[in-house]
Amino acid sequence: MEQVEFLKVFIYGLVEGITEWLPVSSTGHLIILEQFLPLKVSDEFMEMFDVVIQLGAILAVLVLYFNKLNPWAKGKRAKESRETIDLWLKVIIACVPAAVIGILFDDKIDAIFYNCPTIAVTLILYGVLFLWVEGKKKEVRVTELSGLSYSIAFGIGIAQLLALIPGTSRSGVTIIAALLMGTSRYVAAEFTFFLAIPVMFGASLLKMVKFVKNSIEAGTGIAGNEMITLLLGMVSAFLVSIVAIKFLMGYIKKNDFKVFGVYRILLGIVLIALFAGGVLVV
Repeated sequence: MEQVEFLKVFIYGLVEGITEWLPVSSTGHLIILEQFLPLKVSDEFMEMFDVVIQLGAILAVLVLYFNKLNPWAKGKRAKESRETIDLWLKVIIACVPAAVIGILFDDKIDAIFYNCPTIAVTLILYGVLFLWVEGKKKEVRVTELSGLSYSIAFGIGIAQLLALIPGTSRSGVTIIAALLMGTSRYVAAEFTFFLAIPVMFGASLLKMVKFVKNSIEAGTGIAGNEMITLLLGMVSAFLVSIVAIKFLMGYIKKNDFKVFGVYRILLGIVLIALFAGGVLVV
């Protein structure tokens, strides 16, 4: 791989690792990045790459929260093991809506909503929602993950359906839903992290299967440089995600999400201007 391409892939991983966890839409940022820093790969591979690179980010969650997510971690008492299993059940329940709709309508959703105007609108819309939610007086009833009910988990899962539309931000919309249902910011963020594990593994598997199937049918196969590109992107996303997750969890202990709302609105306005000026063509 050329050094320039190597650097580009690292930047993609950097952007993914940061934006996957901050509620600002990783897909939206990667689409924008493609316009200004395209990789020397096929369009079909790029569509798969934008999703599968997220596996690197997900591995960061598994590493950072390994003991918390492992029911059989050394030193856990029986009660703590049951609470961990209970947490996984809530995560699975919350994943069902997006899994069903995603599998059935993935291609149609991409065909309709995978464009610059949609991303700009969703960035602004959920930016405004963040400002509204953080400015709204609300009672915090859930301050620990163990206090998160199955009904709240399912409600967060329903909200996650909106994240199928590019620019929404999976973490953003699930955090907003969790806050509106009475969770603390810390609980909302942690549950969002854990919810990403099966969601992103499932989405990545779906994209990879489609890519391999189409490559075989077209008789092109998978090029060696494409596999290197994918692996480098995942490693980069993993390393940066470690830092991004630690930053966010430290940040929200003393701050709210308003800054992300403002950022989304400003970025959405910039996108509209670039699209209107013909700079962006997605």
